[in-house]
Amino acid sequence: MMDLPKTYEPKKFEDKIYRLWEKGNFFKPETNPKGKPFCIIMPPPNANGALHIGHAVFVTLEDLITRYKRMQGDACLWLPGTDHAGFETQVVFEKKLEKEGKNRFEIPREKLYQMMWDFTLENKKTVKKQLSKLGASCDFDREKFTLAPEIIKIVNLTFEKLYKDGLIYREQKPVNFCPKHQTSLSDLEIKYVEKKDALYFINYGRITVATVRPETMFGDTAVAVNPKDKRYKNFIGKEVSLPLTNKKIKVIADSAVDPKFGTGVVKVTPAHDQTDFEIWQRHKDEIPGPKIVIDERGRLTKETGKFAGLKAQEAREIVVEEMKKIKILKKIDKNYKHKVATCYKCGRVVEPISKEQWFVAVNKKGKSGKILAKDALDAVQKNKIRFVTPRFKKIFINWMENIRDWNISRQIVWGIRIPAYYCRNTELRNNNGCGEIIVTKGEKPEKCPKCGNKNLIQDPDVFDTWFSSGQWPFASLQAQTGSNLKLKIKNEKPPTNDFTKFYPTDVMETGHDILFFWVARMIMLGLYETGKPPFKNVYLHGLVRDKDRQKMSKSKGNVIDPLGVAEIYGTDAVRMALVFGTGAGNDIIISEEKIRGMRNFANKVWNVSRFILMNLENLKLKVKNEKLQLKIQSFTTADKQILKKLEKTIQFVTKNIENYRFHQAAQDLYQFIWHEFCDKYIEQSKSQISGEARSRFARQNPNLKINTQNILLYVLSQSLKLLHPFMPFVSEAIWQKLPGREEPLIVTKWPILK
Repeated sequence: MMDLPKTYEPKKFEDKIYRLWEKGNFFKPETNPKGKPFCIIMPPPNANGALHIGHAVFVTLEDLITRYKRMQGDACLWLPGTDHAGFETQVVFEKKLEKEGKNRFEIPREKLYQMMWDFTLENKKTVKKQLSKLGASCDFDREKFTLAPEIIKIVNLTFEKLYKDGLIYREQKPVNFCPKHQTSLSDLEIKYVEKKDALYFINYGRITVATVRPETMFGDTAVAVNPKDKRYKNFIGKEVSLPLTNKKIKVIADSAVDPKFGTGVVKVTPAHDQTDFEIWQRHKDEIPGPKIVIDERGRLTKETGKFAGLKAQEAREIVVEEMKKIKILKKIDKNYKHKVATCYKCGRVVEPISKEQWFVAVNKKGKSGKILAKDALDAVQKNKIRFVTPRFKKIFINWMENIRDWNISRQIVWGIRIPAYYCRNTELRNNNGCGEIIVTKGEKPEKCPKCGNKNLIQDPDVFDTWFSSGQWPFASLQAQTGSNLKLKIKNEKPPTNDFTKFYPTDVMETGHDILFFWVARMIMLGLYETGKPPFKNVYLHGLVRDKDRQKMSKSKGNVIDPLGVAEIYGTDAVRMALVFGTGAGNDIIISEEKIRGMRNFANKVWNVSRFILMNLENLKLKVKNEKLQLKIQSFTTADKQILKKLEKTIQFVTKNIENYRFHQAAQDLYQFIWHEFCDKYIEQSKSQISGEARSRFARQNPNLKINTQNILLYVLSQSLKLLHPFMPFVSEAIWQKLPGREEPLIVTKWPILK
């Protein structure tokens, strides 16, 4: 009988055990070829830096589910991947360039792309190593990257399909534009910050307008009042004077105007406000179209005359002074509080700028009859997709009922370039060219189908990264054909198509902060492209916070490096600490003290296993086929109690994992092993093994010692199985030392319920 070392030192075991699993190809679904298909698609980590504690959460939870299902006999595919992360990665790379004294705007597009490609590939290697360190039992032979050619092809095909269906269009209208990063952003990439600004009351001739942005008035094409506002009934249809200009603009009536705001009269600037743009669309026959008066650098355009070139904030002050001089500024309310849209990365105030961009029409019925938002809503409301935490279902429904068209254009280099080409034949339509838009699968067309011109220009923009990652479940599986699988299992044929076998996937586990960024996009695009939901269940975890429930940030100095603490306390301790005490959807409280406590638990398991192995001399094994082959008449009261409590623990842990109550399963298991098994039964077993038990039953039972040894080994083996999804390394390390074990714990069957 081989003894365990005196102390458990994770460093000496973890790499060795992970290599054992890899060598045995146990991470592949082919391990259980006849099992029920089960699939989780990994939320691909951004390939622009090291994994953080948030990544450790999803690795822990998804690995826990996968290991449990694998032990249940399912054919489990946990598909890993990494994300090029478009704008996010470009921001990270820009900071790197700035430290080197370089500017991305001075680097040619092709060279900059190659530099970022090399940067990302290096990070991909790091991410893979870190996933392994965290114990991720995913199939790396199937790993995918969101910029892989086969993924790009699928993304382009979806774009073309949506375009031909009338659900993608190109239009000039106000978009959120970040002057620092020089790109448009979607509504989800905007962070609203409460700010105190001045509210200016300006005389537009006989009527007074209230606005916080007087510098944009040069782009006003009308002023608007609510049609039910009796104060301005006689002004509707009349003209008023646009301040600081000689222009006359019309007063229109629109129900979007809030009569209680300011004076009840608002300026309509359709080029620089989404609501104003929508007002203009409803009144096209009455008022002029959008006029751009602020450019992409955040400066006033030549349309503003002598104010041209000034930054918006600077121009505001000068314009206000000009109006004071001619006494058309009626008053200023300096305590006006409102929410201001800022870039979620740099914090700069974004400029709504009218710009020609690509949009996904989410509420329009396509030629196919499909409506993206409605179809997604139906799938959730009819429970074709189940949210583990009900409150997120309500949040999802509310958001989807109010969703607006999605801007998918980004003015950056890094990403999948939009596969659209434009004909600029100047011989037609004056200087505007033919104007034909040609959408392809990615290949450049030979000529314009309308005029025959061969001088075609590809759209310089790239897709919003969420447009491509929104297709991740079906794209990653469709791209995984048998021809590109590096299978090493003898006599096993690779699947011809993972998509056919594993789609829809079973669980989407990710952070609740990207419910709209990613989960909603996946549901819309998955249903559209395949006709099926991309996953059956949605498990959303919370944010990771410190012991004082503060959000982790570098500035606060409370960030925990998961791999750093794993190096000190072991990977199992980190994983168990992330699961323990935190329900689905709730924020995860983590601290070094909590991780240290779980290290102590791992040591407890190790020490009790060592005690049992040291007391198995001369044991004639009665454990067969995972069942205890002993007569109940031979059991002591302590024996009966521990076996009964073990059975209940198996039931509780199994039921809680099945219902995604991982925290409760962890707590049940912790309670049983530490308190029932170690503190109580182990102490009782010592006298039963040594022959010092004083009860009459013990004295009359010659098989007491061997019975106790078998019970100890049985309870330990069952406990290790239950523990494996939570703490895979220490459980496998101990399992390898148990007598009569022919296969690794990772592929051993889950405990059988009586």
